Amino acid sequence: MLPSRSHPALDPALILELKTRRPLSLEGRAGCETWSVDFSPDGAWFAWSMGHGIVWVVAWPLDSEDSQHDIDRGDKSFSCDQPVWGLAFGPRPPKSIAASSGKKAIKGHNRTLLLATGLESGVIKIWNVLTGDIVFDLHGHEGVVRNLIFPQNGSLTLISSSRDKTLRIWDLTHKGKVQVLSGHKDWVSSCCVSPDCSMIASVGRFDRMVCLWSLRSYTFIRTLSGGTQKTLYLLSSCDFSPDGALLATAAFSGSSWWIDLWDPYTAEKLSTLVDYFEDYGQNQISAVQFSPNGLHLAVVTEDRPLQIWEPGKKGMVMQAKTDRRSNGLCCNYHPGGGVVATGTRDGHVRFWHAPRTVPNLRHLCRSILRHSVSTHQMEPLPLPKRILEYLTYRNIPDLQNCWNEWEN
Repeated sequence: MLPSRSHPALDPALILELKTRRPLSLEGRAGCETWSVDFSPDGAWFAWSMGHGIVWVVAWPLDSEDSQHDIDRGDKSFSCDQPVWGLAFGPRPPKSIAASSGKKAIKGHNRTLLLATGLESGVIKIWNVLTGDIVFDLHGHEGVVRNLIFPQNGSLTLISSSRDKTLRIWDLTHKGKVQVLSGHKDWVSSCCVSPDCSMIASVGRFDRMVCLWSLRSYTFIRTLSGGTQKTLYLLSSCDFSPDGALLATAAFSGSSWWIDLWDPYTAEKLSTLVDYFEDYGQNQISAVQFSPNGLHLAVVTEDRPLQIWEPGKKGMVMQAKTDRRSNGLCCNYHPGGGVVATGTRDGHVRFWHAPRTVPNLRHLCRSILRHSVSTHQMEPLPLPKRILEYLTYRNIPDLQNCWNEWEN
């Protein structure tokens, strides 16, 4: 990882920016956006959709001795022939999983790093990163594939969400055997998987639905309601905390946006993290993501490349300066923390230093406990009220009116 450094309170340090290598004739034209970025599970690779159907995969860190001496580090590009809206690295599968059969089955998959790319047509392409070869295509979605996620249990299961109003669960060991989750009434703009791989959360952009699904039985669990009420609001993004005890959902309406924090087990809204009003235009939240230690939440908006919030204590701790010429569309933490990558509308990628706060023992104990114990199991325990509130995150302050303290 890159070395850490001190940070100004409201100015995250920009490490570097990767710019696309497209002809000048394509600059600024539709299709050049970076809709998705991802780090491999071991943090050794970084991928981004640089626009016009091209995905770049580069070795990380980018300032290694190899790159300084112009040594070929195995960086690759993949041409998908149409806009790429979602991408995700697969895990390195356990050796115990048997190779699937079929003409284009995943052979030698225990030595393979996969990359899934979701296309505008609804097709999902699966690539072998190490060889640069395509493994196979997945067909079924009838609209843009907006999100792709591999669960953290190491299995070759891929979850996709689409503008065709469905989510699909693909078993790649059986060449894409699929389960379809239906229930949204309009575009599914984002989805995420709980760290224990028991639940999927999805948000509908226009139907304003936050849905929870069982990843074990492939069934609908519930919708979350009771969040901040706005007229004609739209949902844009969601993410589970690393212990699975919190679900963050982002929404916007006109010139305001906000983030609600939920208990996914009880469907209780715990807090509205921020309620931010501007005097101009529509500044939607493009993406939210918890840091690997769960202490911070990265937020990307249309007018700022990056903001970082600390839900449990301080509110906003960092924000980049307003940049409407290269506004943010997506973000992703390095699995080791300390770095956030953000994608922009012009197809570039920026890497930022993120806070390296060391979790205290109390937070570590809560994270370990909540990873395997649900809220329903916590509540009957004979614990003091203050401790129980901490363990169930009911002590998170409502920060919806704190923006004025941080305004430039």
